[in-house]
Amino acid sequence: MQPAGVTSPLLPPPYSGLPMDDDSQWASFRAEYDRTHRPLWTEFNTWCMGQGAPPLPDLEFVHTSERANLYVYPEAVDYPRARPLDQTWHRLDSSVRTTDDPVELPAMLTDRPAGSALIYLSLGSLGSADIELMRRLVDLLGRTRHRYIVSKGPQASEYELAPNMWGEAFLPQTTLLPLVDLVITHGGNNTTTESFHHGKPMVVLPLFWDQYDNAQRVHETGFGVRLATYAFADRDLTDAIDGLLADQDLRARMAAGAQLIRSRDGRTRAADVLEQVGRE
Repeated sequence: MQPAGVTSPLLPPPYSGLPMDDDSQWASFRAEYDRTHRPLWTEFNTWCMGQGAPPLPDLEFVHTSERANLYVYPEAVDYPRARPLDQTWHRLDSSVRTTDDPVELPAMLTDRPAGSALIYLSLGSLGSADIELMRRLVDLLGRTRHRYIVSKGPQASEYELAPNMWGEAFLPQTTLLPLVDLVITHGGNNTTTESFHHGKPMVVLPLFWDQYDNAQRVHETGFGVRLATYAFADRDLTDAIDGLLADQDLRARMAAGAQLIRSRDGRTRAADVLEQVGRE
């Protein structure tokens, strides 16, 4: 869950991707969200109550628990709140699976020339299915000096990778992230939190829903760069990549932050919370 979803009048509206320090568009977004989502919410709320559930909070599509609510988000990019969430809420800095298979990278990735970074590109199942977008990224990134691991997605057979790239339709992401220097991502919650777990700066190309909020938080807290997915200029992306790779202070801060995140062991903490609910 992206924490903007726990709504507050002092935070940007969820799914807007609007900044914390400029509320000039918050009200208009909330009004448009109400206009476009009110009929759907009303229908869904009626269905939920028909199944015996209590009414949903206004314009929200999930119930919160009276006992325990978990959300996965690094403290470094979480939203400041004038009034903290109540004691039923538990933030996990990360909750990264350890079930992904090991992988052997080809020599063209491991034996890189000096000055060449290793970069992971993944736009998720839906983003990678946008063939035109993937072809543009492959063409542009193929002209840089870096090497790339590409999660090609469900349409993998529809496009070819450049010579400085290796990838497959689906890859063991949590195995690969520790090996790379930078992540180009759509800003899904899993990839965002996993990148923080391993201390990797991000270029974020959001596509929909909470990806806009994740992209904005990464950008405005200085842990990466948000770009307009379908409107960025070639130079925007290459400058973002080179700027993040050259920022040694950022890399050091993210490495230290990742060590702290891993020490907090979100998976165990989540299990402890659930066990406590069971005992009560």
